[in-house]
Formats: sequence, C-alpha cells, structure tokens
Amino acid sequence: MLAPGQPFPPIARAMPAGSPAPGLLAAGGALDVPTLVQAYAHAVFPWFNPGEPVLWWSPNPRMVLRTEQFKLHRSLRKTLARFRAGAGAQVRIDTAFEQVMLGCARSPRPGQRGTWIGPAMLEAYVQLHRAGYAHSVETWIDGELAAGLYCVSLGRAVFGESMFTQVTDGSKIALAALVAFCRANALPLIDCQQKTAHLALLGAAEMPRAAFARAVRALAREPAPVWRFQPVYWGALLPPP
Repeated sequence: MLAPGQPFPPIARAMPAGSPAPGLLAAGGALDVPTLVQAYAHAVFPWFNPGEPVLWWSPNPRMVLRTEQFKLHRSLRKTLARFRAGAGAQVRIDTAFEQVMLGCARSPRPGQRGTWIGPAMLEAYVQLHRAGYAHSVETWIDGELAAGLYCVSLGRAVFGESMFTQVTDGSKIALAALVAFCRANALPLIDCQQKTAHLALLGAAEMPRAAFARAVRALAREPAPVWRFQPVYWGALLPPP
C-alpha cells in the first residue's frame, strides 16, 4: 500500500496482461493535486469503485489517439455541419466542469453497472481543475449543457477521462471539438487509457507503455495552451462551411 506522498513504483512493475488485474500498479496513497499530477506525469491514472482503496493503473499497451489520425466519418461530419449551423449551438471549455463530471458519473462505462466517479473522485478532479490541470469540453444547445467530456492536461500532454451526452451524438461533438482544439494548438495525442472498439473506429491505436511514458515526459515539459475554444479551431478539422 502506498503511503500519502510516497512515490509511485516504476510502471514496469504493473501487473502484466493476462493477470487478474492487468495494468494495476499500486493501491493507497492520497487523491490530492500533487499526487494526481505526479501520477499523470508518470503515465499512471486512478480508477476504483466507491468503497475500494484508491487503485492506480498503467496498462500496457496504452490506447492513444494521435490527433492527426482522428477519423472524421461522414455521419459525424454531417452532424458537425448541422451543429455549427444551429443558432443556439456552441462549444465551450471550462464553463461547467463539475456539471460535466456529474453527467459522466450518471453514464457508466460500457459493461459496467455503476460508476467509478464517486464523491472522492469528483472532489479530487474539481480540485485538479481549479489548479489548472483538468478541463471540460462542453456541447451547449439553446443555453443548456447537452454533452461534454473532461480531461487532464500537463503541458501539451492530454489525457481523456470520460464523456456523457443527453442528445444524439452530443459527446461525439465534444470529442471532435477537443481534437480540433488539439490540432490548432499542436497537441499531438490524447490518451484514451484502454482499448475499445469505438475508439479504434475513431482512429485510436495501441502504443507500447514505455513509448507512451517517454512521450508524456517530453510533452509535459512544454508550455500549455490557453484552454479556450475558438470557432476558428474547427478549421483544423473541417473545411470552411
């Protein structure tokens, strides 16, 4: 068990593929801003259910979306065109972070009955957001928060966490907006943590953990962008309307 403030073990010690908990690195420690920043800087993230100790993971390989390889399928392109043409449609960043997390908490990951976003995780990431390391990308329609995602950012490294939607394709719009933001600001990759068929269809691919950790170390040392969405950023993803 990790003690609060204790450094993480080397990620090579995480449980291997085929084990009962592939990618599990450690348990315990603190769920505070310094610990979370240290974790993400070392390619580690927390994931645990309420009532469990804090569990820290570093799977190998790592699912990563290189932003230049994002696949904008025809159906999503049409959805974005309709969205951008709507008078009451807008993408915002960091105007409703806690509401986005609460929306994600009500939307379990595929194959799960419950959510890992309990009170401790919510409070921890709200504090991470206030410290400038966590961000929300939000889909707004007619003044209402319709969908969104939240992520962690260290320098130019971006780590996707979760998304939710209350309208058809709302979370896909938020993801496309994040990719557009990343392309416009030269952020080369978005960590997706673990492989899913949906992410693979969008262009994400597996990356060896060691290579991912090296990329994170380099990107985290670079200056962070200003996390604000400008409509001109759509031009990095879409041709002019």
